Amino acid sequence: MSDTIRLDRVIGRTIRTANNRKLGRLEECRAERRGDSWVITEWVIGAAGLFERLGVGVRMILGFDAGSSFVARWDQVDLRNPDRPRLVCSVEELKRA
Repeated sequence: MSDTIRLDRVIGRTIRTANNRKLGRLEECRAERRGDSWVITEWVIGAAGLFERLGVGVRMILGFDAGSSFVARWDQVDLRNPDRPRLVCSVEELKRA
């Protein structure tokens, strides 16, 4: 497996749980710079990620509630098949967005 994945192949994809239930869409990623590279540290799943990408101002104006949005660490998401991302942990182990 390559350690490089194009974000446009992953962002917007539906992520499924270990028992094949839809959890939401990978809407945003959080990354940090390490040397000459950027490394994904977290994935934001659900509408909160979309609003994070659009900006906090939109969220405040619309009074948006993230509802069932989650944040997964990089190692909680299996991207071996970028077209079909999957959780490798239980939903209870994810942080709420």
